[in-house]
Amino acid sequence: MQPGPVFGNMDKFVGLGVFVDTYPNEEKQQEAQKRRYSPGVQRVFPYISAMVNNGSLSYDHERDGRPTELGGCTAIVRNLHYDTFLVIRYVKRHLTIMMDIDGKHEWRDCIEVPGVRLPRGYYFGTSSITGDLSDNHDVISLKLFELTVERTPEEEKLHRDVFLPSVDNMKLPEVTAPLPPLSGLALFLIVFFSLVFSVFAIVIGIILYNKWQEQSRKRFY
Repeated sequence: MQPGPVFGNMDKFVGLGVFVDTYPNEEKQQEAQKRRYSPGVQRVFPYISAMVNNGSLSYDHERDGRPTELGGCTAIVRNLHYDTFLVIRYVKRHLTIMMDIDGKHEWRDCIEVPGVRLPRGYYFGTSSITGDLSDNHDVISLKLFELTVERTPEEEKLHRDVFLPSVDNMKLPEVTAPLPPLSGLALFLIVFFSLVFSVFAIVIGIILYNKWQEQSRKRFY
């Protein structure tokens, strides 16, 4: 993870981002221009949203990520006197996000998105950022659970062949998947065979040059 403007993380990241946004930048700009959203599209903050990025999308901070949002919900999590919880569940390309923010130990649905493809080998992390106004939020704990899932050989192959994050029926600009780093043995073999080829080419060049010189002397005499 690298520091940046997307809630403390870099822009054009690669992976899944789940954001808890406490300030409505777009709504405040609309109010300053004396314009208002219709009730059907206006969002109430704090707001939870999700975004999948393959490294080609830029998070639109001025619009609170609306153009690239997969889904979202209102989450009143400020100034509460009890702990709040967020669960992110990913199984068989199905992303589900639920929350417990009422102090009743009951999960409420927030986001559900099918067809999410995430590669293996990624990392978990948290970050934050603030503007002129600031809150104090504590991440008390981050608990990870591995789900036992039965897959057919075809499903296992499809899961293994995912190299960049994507979402079915959502067109992301194409980028080139990064190549895996070379192992020490592979790097040694490449260097070794490159040297052998270079020596072979030099020897062939010397032989051809000597033959050319001999033919030149014969023509001269």
